[in-house]
Amino acid sequence: MSKAANLIDSAPCMWMRGGTSKGGYFLASDLPEETDARDQFLLRMMGSPDDRQIDGMGGADPLASKVAVVKPSQRDDADVDYLFLQVFVDQAIVTDAQNCGNLLAGVGPFAIERGLVAPQEGETTVRIFMENTGQVATAQVSVKEGKVCYQGRARIDGVPGFSAAVPITFNDTAGSSCGALLPTGNVVDVIDGVEVTCIDNGMPVVVMRASDMGITGRETREELEANEALRAKLESIRLQVGPMMNLGDVKDKSVPKMTMVSAPVNGGAISTRTFIPHRCHASIGVLGAVSVATAAVLKGAPANDVVSYEAGSTLSLDVEHPIGSMTVILNQKDNGEVSSAAILRTARKLFDGQVFAHDNGL
Repeated sequence: MSKAANLIDSAPCMWMRGGTSKGGYFLASDLPEETDARDQFLLRMMGSPDDRQIDGMGGADPLASKVAVVKPSQRDDADVDYLFLQVFVDQAIVTDAQNCGNLLAGVGPFAIERGLVAPQEGETTVRIFMENTGQVATAQVSVKEGKVCYQGRARIDGVPGFSAAVPITFNDTAGSSCGALLPTGNVVDVIDGVEVTCIDNGMPVVVMRASDMGITGRETREELEANEALRAKLESIRLQVGPMMNLGDVKDKSVPKMTMVSAPVNGGAISTRTFIPHRCHASIGVLGAVSVATAAVLKGAPANDVVSYEAGSTLSLDVEHPIGSMTVILNQKDNGEVSSAAILRTARKLFDGQVFAHDNGL
């Protein structure tokens, strides 16, 4: 790893759980402005590259090796800007190629905690510009006696216990990374003999039937990660669709995600198994769920063959995943296009202080 002139050894940081992920939340002003210096600090802070991330804060899983960088927004339609950075576990890579709707759940609380947004008793609205995709999301944060309230009666699958609800609404997310909801121009493309939908409604995702990949869609995360033939087939498709989705060479990128869908098994709308892209997700990402739900309501799409939902201008789809489900609310225009999506998340502050990194010679 090259040495940057202005490396830092520590920085103020708040560690938070956002949705079903967790990571470090930083003010942009507390990190180096130079990208290389920033990334080197974050890699050392997380303990990457190392499968266990034993010499850092990372949790040896992509879902626990994430960073949110927040600053006051100069935009009229946003209060704060949010840059998501995925710190790879086993490679010296920090990427901003995707968004993260789970860590997004902690941005509103963090902005209030750091004084970027004034708290309003009861519920505070925080408008968040997502730098990765150029879109705005609106979060509602519970406030009690002038402080963020993390206690409540909301629960989400994948997180034990109950917390305060953080409802998040997404507007105009179609094509946020790929330039169009359907970047290939097709509802269905055939890659390696498999019908897929290449879609981007906040997260670039390739959606295909589980049965076409030789699985039932009910397998555990561990079973799927041990299936080398499946992983090779998924990666072959992913590498081919990267340029088709205007993402270029995706060999070293964390997008697109690869989601295999099947009929629901627990009363939901659709069942999913997602690779992100080389590890199987313990659940499903927020914006990934939005993209999959959107694909499921497209006539002729592979996901539409297995989805179960009631038609209407407002659609409620429970997207099942290995450890539960996530409800996505889609609002449709008269022509059937999805105009907005909403989702319920929770967040919790884990610690607030100074995080340290040292030069380990890598």
